[in-house]
Amino acid sequence: MQQHILQIIYLIASVTFIGGLKFLGNPATARQGNLIAAFGMVLAIFGTIFLYTTEMGEHLHNLGFIFGALILGTIIGWIVAKKVQMTAMPEMVSLFNGMGGACAMLISVIEFRHIMEALESPSGFLIGMSENITGHILAIILGLVIGSVSFAGSIVAYGKLSGKVKDKSLGMQQLINIGLLVVIMVLSALIVMGNGAYTVQLFYLVFTLSLLYGILFVLPIGGADMPVVISLLNSFTGVAAACGGFLYDNKVMLVGGILVGSAGTLLTIVMCKAMNRSLVNVLIGNFGGGSTGEAATSSSFAGSIKEVTASDAAILMKYAKKVIIVPGYGLAVAQAQHIVHDLELLLESEGVEVKYAIHPVAGRMPGHMNVLLAESNVSYDKLVEMEEVNPEFATTDVVLVVGANDVVNPAAKTDPNSPIYGMPILDVENATNVIVNKRSMKAGYAGIENELFYKPKTSMLFGDAKKALTQLVSEIKALG
Repeated sequence: MQQHILQIIYLIASVTFIGGLKFLGNPATARQGNLIAAFGMVLAIFGTIFLYTTEMGEHLHNLGFIFGALILGTIIGWIVAKKVQMTAMPEMVSLFNGMGGACAMLISVIEFRHIMEALESPSGFLIGMSENITGHILAIILGLVIGSVSFAGSIVAYGKLSGKVKDKSLGMQQLINIGLLVVIMVLSALIVMGNGAYTVQLFYLVFTLSLLYGILFVLPIGGADMPVVISLLNSFTGVAAACGGFLYDNKVMLVGGILVGSAGTLLTIVMCKAMNRSLVNVLIGNFGGGSTGEAATSSSFAGSIKEVTASDAAILMKYAKKVIIVPGYGLAVAQAQHIVHDLELLLESEGVEVKYAIHPVAGRMPGHMNVLLAESNVSYDKLVEMEEVNPEFATTDVVLVVGANDVVNPAAKTDPNSPIYGMPILDVENATNVIVNKRSMKAGYAGIENELFYKPKTSMLFGDAKKALTQLVSEIKALG
């Protein structure tokens, strides 16, 4: 009876996962989607704790440890999530995703030890390798490899996003990564087929090589490409969790893992298309690179830097018919999302049409700018994706670029030697006037100079985004 109730709970939880994912597809319902999916997860967890029984009719043991871990994890997660700054959100996502990969990895290690104990003969050789056992070991190996890559890669991504780990590419990086993958696959096949006394040693060798591949996979990836990598690692974690669901014949774990894995994969493909990158290059570690030349520097640009005051920028924007704001990571760093919303409302009260141009990889993770602006209650219909907004720049009087750099860099279209060459960008240079707010002339996350700053239409409004926008709002109000 309890098992039937548990299966019903799993079905309800699976439906909440699907419904929650559906709601996540729209910014207006994303928060509700998170709550629905979280409710389903809580339901599945407590249903498993109280209703799950083994084939021998035994319930779960060590409930004290289980609830202790749940309480401790909840407290830590709650505190971290409440305290994290919007600029550190990508690091937190990478860290939490890495923990998911680590869980799948540890499940595989534990289950492999269990199955070895059950299948080893006194001489140490595997016996009774039936078709079901082979499938079981295959799921264990897949969970181990994918979970290990996700864990190690996510930790490196966390270090890179937080500035603690620098980009580093080894010589012949492609060959090394491809070679590692081939070795991992061959050794994994030997384990699945059964290799006698050396099976355990091969298992831990695959474990080690998978962790190494996860590090080498992410280490050379350039900063501008990190959002795509975060999305890919997230899909890895989902697939690894699905393997755990197969191992335990747990339907809700299987469904949840499949949803995360498939959604993450689709998002990765969409973002690769937006970046004009190849998913194959992601896997072999040539992502964001491939150029042997040097990107252009400021000395090779025609024109000069033209600075604008807040007063002059206020006049341009107040008397404009249409203004498009381009948010970037600098907006998050300055915590200026609320003041930029105030600027939007002020301009609209003056009869100015205002929109936000959102690049798919602006910020440090997928949807970073959408989350940032939602925090300040910017209307979702004001956020316009790159494909839709690019044709509008030609009819825009003023573009205000706030803390964005690489996503508006013309080098993506004009400089074959640039590491971002081929990446679709926001065509802000087509507007009548471009105002760029930056703290300094320092290069963006990709580490290259931006030719846009030297264009005749471009004016630089230097300073912290929050301070500069506050002054801009004051100047517009003073104009009456």
